[in-house]
Amino acid sequence: MGEAFRRYWIPALLSEELAEPDGAPVRVRLLHEDLIAFRDTEGRVGIVDAYCPHRRAPMFFGRNEECGLRCVYHGWKFDRDGACVDMPSEPPDSLFKTKVTIKAYPAWEGGGFVWTYMGPRETMPPPPDFEFVRAPASHRHPSKTLEECNWLQALDGGVDSSHATIMHNMDIGDRSWLRDFEATVPRLELERTPYGFWYAGTRVLPDHQWVRVYHYVMPSIQMRGTILGRDLQPGYLPRVDGHLWIPIDDETTWVFNFMYSHDPQTPLPREQALGAETSAGRGPDDLTPDYRSKRNARNEYMIDRTLQKTKTFTGITGVNTQDFALQEGMGPIVDRSKEHLGTTDRAVIAMRQLLLEATRAVERGEMPRGADPTVARNVRPVDHRIPLGLDWRTALKDELVARY
Repeated sequence: MGEAFRRYWIPALLSEELAEPDGAPVRVRLLHEDLIAFRDTEGRVGIVDAYCPHRRAPMFFGRNEECGLRCVYHGWKFDRDGACVDMPSEPPDSLFKTKVTIKAYPAWEGGGFVWTYMGPRETMPPPPDFEFVRAPASHRHPSKTLEECNWLQALDGGVDSSHATIMHNMDIGDRSWLRDFEATVPRLELERTPYGFWYAGTRVLPDHQWVRVYHYVMPSIQMRGTILGRDLQPGYLPRVDGHLWIPIDDETTWVFNFMYSHDPQTPLPREQALGAETSAGRGPDDLTPDYRSKRNARNEYMIDRTLQKTKTFTGITGVNTQDFALQEGMGPIVDRSKEHLGTTDRAVIAMRQLLLEATRAVERGEMPRGADPTVARNVRPVDHRIPLGLDWRTALKDELVARY
């Protein structure tokens, strides 16, 4: 699967982590590789090997200056494409620097993320072209968090629609809802697409249907909407949310999060974005400077058993924190031979099948499904309430098309 990931553009870090040209380099670890990212004098991002090809000194301590990153051990300097542009430890007439490069990966910025492509150059697809990438900065909010488990455990949870009304219930009441199957557990529909699949979860309530149409974009993107038409606080702006789960290594994952305004004419208010982040458990006060959750396995996610008895289903604050507790709690790599998947695990099963197909396609020398991001450029998720008896495809057809 590591080779399959290298056929896709993946986020490496947030653009805000490289705030200014010639600023401090940033350590990046992706797909078991240690790398360094830097923004050069021209404002372009370079992503290079974490160690100098001379004597393997760490480039993290390098000088970012005059369109290159200079190793402070012997002064060898490399540009963002990996070429050695200066070698002061060798004679001025030496051609040695023309023979030495540092491994470098292409970098591209969009949607508030720095993306990279780590595969063969001859198979490099076009840069990402998703709607959340095209949304202007005033309309979107990117973020990231570190999750301490295998990326697939996190992705499994992302495409699992049935847990949302159970685990994330914040007002348990008399718990009669647990026995109301139609209202609590969605009726799932799924269809494969060139980018992965869409899947719809419909819950039937007494006076309406609650329909959530997600998109799974390979290899590890989930897009979902926020509920429209409900009674919310004044000034609430419907938005689209999603995640990208990117392997750091086998046992840790970067979760890149995005949200953007549902309406191209209306920016996403910063206070609403930060409020949503706080509700998720990844607000400004919830994370350490290295993007780790303050509620974590070492403090049992600060579970409040009294709150669990009286108010919320888990007793854990933050929707994403609840996800982390369960996903990380499975262990760093879960043993799926011990699972018993049911009818509501349809999306999880389909996703795993597509990933296995992708690995086999790469083994055959073919491009895996969804590697060309343009195949998902016009998709948009929806979360809506519609009248009973109405087909959601008809009711929501205009909402399912990207507007940016």
